[in-house]
Amino acid sequence: MLIFVLQSVWLYINELAGKDLELDIIAKFLLYVSPRIIVLVLPLTILLSSIMVFGSFAENYEFAAMKSTGISLQRAMRSLGVFIFGLSIITFFFANNVIPSAEFNFYNLRRNIAKKKPAMAIAKGQFNQVGDLINIKVKDKSGDRGQYLEEVIVHKKKNKNDGNHTTIIAETGELISHDDSNVLELVLFNGNYYEQLQPKNRDTREKNRPFVKSTFEKNTFYIDLAQIDNVDFDNKTVTARYSMLNIKELDYTIDSIKVNKKNNIDKLAFELYGRTSAPGLNLNIEKKDIDTVYQGNNVMELFTIGQKAQLVGNAISSVNSTLNNIIQPKKRTQVGFDKNLNKHIISYYEKFALAIACIILFFIGAPLGALIKKGGIGLPIVIAIVLFLTYHFIGIAAKNSAEDNSIDPVLASWLSTIIMLPLSIYLTNRATKDRSLFELDGILLPIKNILTKEATVTPLNPNAYLDESSSEYENIKGYSDKKLIDIVKNYRQYDLDESYRNSSIKILNTRGITEEELRFGGNLKNENYENALRYKDSYVENSRLTHKLYFIYIIPLLSGLVLNNNGFPILGKVLIVIGGISAILFLITLAKSFLSQVNFYKLLNRNISSNIFIIILVGIPLYFLYFNFYKKKMKEDLKQIR
Repeated sequence: MLIFVLQSVWLYINELAGKDLELDIIAKFLLYVSPRIIVLVLPLTILLSSIMVFGSFAENYEFAAMKSTGISLQRAMRSLGVFIFGLSIITFFFANNVIPSAEFNFYNLRRNIAKKKPAMAIAKGQFNQVGDLINIKVKDKSGDRGQYLEEVIVHKKKNKNDGNHTTIIAETGELISHDDSNVLELVLFNGNYYEQLQPKNRDTREKNRPFVKSTFEKNTFYIDLAQIDNVDFDNKTVTARYSMLNIKELDYTIDSIKVNKKNNIDKLAFELYGRTSAPGLNLNIEKKDIDTVYQGNNVMELFTIGQKAQLVGNAISSVNSTLNNIIQPKKRTQVGFDKNLNKHIISYYEKFALAIACIILFFIGAPLGALIKKGGIGLPIVIAIVLFLTYHFIGIAAKNSAEDNSIDPVLASWLSTIIMLPLSIYLTNRATKDRSLFELDGILLPIKNILTKEATVTPLNPNAYLDESSSEYENIKGYSDKKLIDIVKNYRQYDLDESYRNSSIKILNTRGITEEELRFGGNLKNENYENALRYKDSYVENSRLTHKLYFIYIIPLLSGLVLNNNGFPILGKVLIVIGGISAILFLITLAKSFLSQVNFYKLLNRNISSNIFIIILVGIPLYFLYFNFYKKKMKEDLKQIR
């Protein structure tokens, strides 16, 4: 709330600054702007707090303790779910009653604040309305009180409802005010005075456009500040904006606008029908003579070429006149009607959408926190803000599009909520089944089975031994215990098979070193090597799939672009879609293979994360070169692990 209130203050700072407002007026301003902020704050708060709480539970193994006592995630969420459901009901009544009232007071207070413009608060570079009769624009101000003005332009009205018929332009000016007077004195130097006269006779005013123009070295006029400082901040005259209405009032207003819209369309149709002269077309024709007048197919055959040209010219002139004088103005008016109607419809449905969004965002935040297993203020805030901005910007874009009928206003009100609903179902399902956030293997496994052969892993043969009569056995029998343990642990690095490993274990057993002692000492197998071998195999497996997907995406994509630009748009677009999907799968498998590669070299105490730039520059466009190079290199580097 604090962040959004400060943002609102900066948003409306131009309306508050330099107005000499009392503290109670500023307090009212903040009080009235707060309810509209809750529409933004509440969904974000629910999302963030649920991620933080459930993320903290998962991070501190609270869920593990709950599950060990038979408490499932659904049961852990049950009480909070009831609370959120109750909160959504309260939110609906808040949006239906409190927010419209606050909008009513906020809008009228802003209008009243706008009337209060002290004389010394004339901003440079823009027109400033001083009272109801004067607009002043200055290029620059100087002096200790900003009283000296440069390049002054003044528009004056004779009365409140009159136009700006008097314009004064001066090189310099000075504002003079007195503490004991409500009159501001404006002195202008070296300028021009222009006034457009308004004769009572309309014809004279339109034809002659009389005016008075003069120059002056000094011109002084006075501005009464009494009405400017005497502003009633409790004056509330605007009552019919869509944001000020509750559900019942919006329903009535929407129905009224639709009736007015239909009446306007009917009125326009009647007016256009009248301009066609169709109602009087048969007045001068007797019915009995209709069949004898003309029986051809084209009535234009009855006229000469000159008459035809005249008829066509009159028709074009009539159509253009109708377009310019009736249809275009009515169209602009109708656009305003549609925009106003759509805003009312959006305001009607978004009160319901806000309440439902509170529930949906809770069922996004709570399971997401349980899945990412991270509480506190760091990562949860980032995730919550990203999700909320996605939700918020989708809503804004949809509502802006609905105002000009690009999409249905009802759909626009619900669009962001509808998009978030499948995400909430997906996350809740994943968290309930205690699965990871994403399982890319579930997508890639069928593709992998189709495109690549399953790698066969040869298990260790525990019954393979060297022949005790062989020279190899006699050689290792003479090794020291340390050398034999090294063979057991690193036999692969010496390009030896399992028979050497098993025979070395047998010899160590005869020397009093059991297999259990080797296991507890970490010498029965080389864990680093086994992990490195697993990462290498994973890299090779994913890289082979990536290598095939590289050609599957690059060939259809290029072919689709060529066909799309050479007269085969349908086939071209199909190939582009296939290539695009394959490119996404290519990037996923590329990331998986690169991650295996990074983990492999971590075991060698080497950080190759910077290779991501090589991946981008070479791996994506020329992946087969990158794949073949590192496939051989990793096989050689594997022998360095001890």
